[in-house]
Amino acid sequence: MQYTFTIGLDYGTDSVRALVVNTQTGESVGTAVHYYERWKKGLYCDAAIAQFRQHPLDYIEGLESAIKGALAGLSTEVIQNVVGISVDTTGSTPVAVDENGVPLAMLPEFSENPNGMFILWKDHTANQEAEEINDLAHHWKVDYTKYVGGIYSSEWYWAKILRTLRVDKNIQEKAFSWIEHCDWISAVLTGNTNPLTMKRSRCAAGHKALWHEEFDGLPSEDFLTKLDPLLTGLRNRLFRNTYTSDEAMGTISEEWAKKLGLPTDVKIGVGAFDCHMGAVGAEIQPYDFVRVMGTSTCDMLIAPNEEIGHLLIKGICGQVDGSIIPNMLGMEAGQSAYGDYYAWFQHIITEPVRELLGEEAADKLAQKLIPYLSEKASQLPITEKDVVALDWINGRRTPDANHSLKATVQGLNLGTDAVKLFKAIVEATAYGSKAIVDRFIQEGVPIKQVIAIGGVAKKSPFVMQTLADVLNMPIKVASSDQACALGAAMNASVAAGIHKTLFDAQKAMGSGFDAYYSPRAEASTTYQILYKKYQEIGKFTETYA
Repeated sequence: MQYTFTIGLDYGTDSVRALVVNTQTGESVGTAVHYYERWKKGLYCDAAIAQFRQHPLDYIEGLESAIKGALAGLSTEVIQNVVGISVDTTGSTPVAVDENGVPLAMLPEFSENPNGMFILWKDHTANQEAEEINDLAHHWKVDYTKYVGGIYSSEWYWAKILRTLRVDKNIQEKAFSWIEHCDWISAVLTGNTNPLTMKRSRCAAGHKALWHEEFDGLPSEDFLTKLDPLLTGLRNRLFRNTYTSDEAMGTISEEWAKKLGLPTDVKIGVGAFDCHMGAVGAEIQPYDFVRVMGTSTCDMLIAPNEEIGHLLIKGICGQVDGSIIPNMLGMEAGQSAYGDYYAWFQHIITEPVRELLGEEAADKLAQKLIPYLSEKASQLPITEKDVVALDWINGRRTPDANHSLKATVQGLNLGTDAVKLFKAIVEATAYGSKAIVDRFIQEGVPIKQVIAIGGVAKKSPFVMQTLADVLNMPIKVASSDQACALGAAMNASVAAGIHKTLFDAQKAMGSGFDAYYSPRAEASTTYQILYKKYQEIGKFTETYA
């Protein structure tokens, strides 16, 4: 049998990973990770004002390094039978480009200008612009937010564009168009980065750019001009049509085929966001609730359009036909901070050690701290008098986006130590998850099972058991620790014509599940009481803080 292979390229917040997968057996035959050099140095970011930017050169260097690393050591036969590459990225992560689709930061005059770089998903500098978009949309003749839960977020496309145009006249004058990371890096591989002709991702456009067939594509020119005259004419320099990720964007360019050592007929799939392709890699089926658990969370659901397509689900991150699986309604929700919350707490403890005792002591502590706290916290009793915290330390993504919110902790006393506080933080992230699950159910979307993927799901039994107890639902964890890259490889196999549908690709290439967490009845009962406190604290914080 002649095996074929595809490459899934997964761009995360800190790094990019390439995975080479056998399309017939699902075996992963090569993988490599590249960490962004500029990001690692903290360049172009300012956490105090929630500014997070990434240089396009980090992405380009990572593209070459990760794929070459994944192919290293593989036989010529395997490499010559690579038939497709698909890309997933974080999002919404847009960038301003010139007429040729070149990110402005790749031009000499903008090379150190953060506003010419990719605006990372967790950049919240556009809170004011998001509020303006919501206010206008809710009073317009058509509510352009109706398919994104009724609330537009500062994490998304239009808010980031408007903010950048307002604060940087040089960018305003030079920017011809704007492109999402998942579209741009896929286009780079094809050699066609023309912003007017490249295929744009249905996933990115529908969930973050207010694209919908009902609107004849993007929001109207009248709406955008009313929002701010700076947006005048931009709609015509963006896109009308969108494409699902089982389709091919094009064929690899000769330049990149030569650079990577690949055949010249490799198909490049249409890109998508990491969580959406992660859901595919986790073998999502209708009404599965797939949690992509990393620095933040994304929660994915699919369902037949004919069953729930008539619903307008309030407070989520969008419902888009074909954003995950073609001909299925794809729904997204999530939390702005999950692993980031734990990392923040770790930083609080380790940084004084770094200053006082040096790098080696701090790094050693950081390596051991979270596992230690998790083990100790798992031994604590769960009582109605426990400390209760909110998970809004980086704002609230869903339900009901509001990135101006802050976290609150209630019930501290002199007996509260690091372990108890860590336990409260983990529980807070679980309560935020329950709020999302409850919203889907309240809105008429049933959940048949919960599937978890991502670093937190694979590494922290304490977090996963707490989540199962709070949700009072069993959770199964995908075997693959690279589910997003695997999902990208599955999409590439369909784009390349190896498999007819993504469901066929899942059957052939899926990794299955290797961990299961069942809720504990007594813990779940107590958590229902604590969850009500969480809701009360949330209402107070939202009203007065």
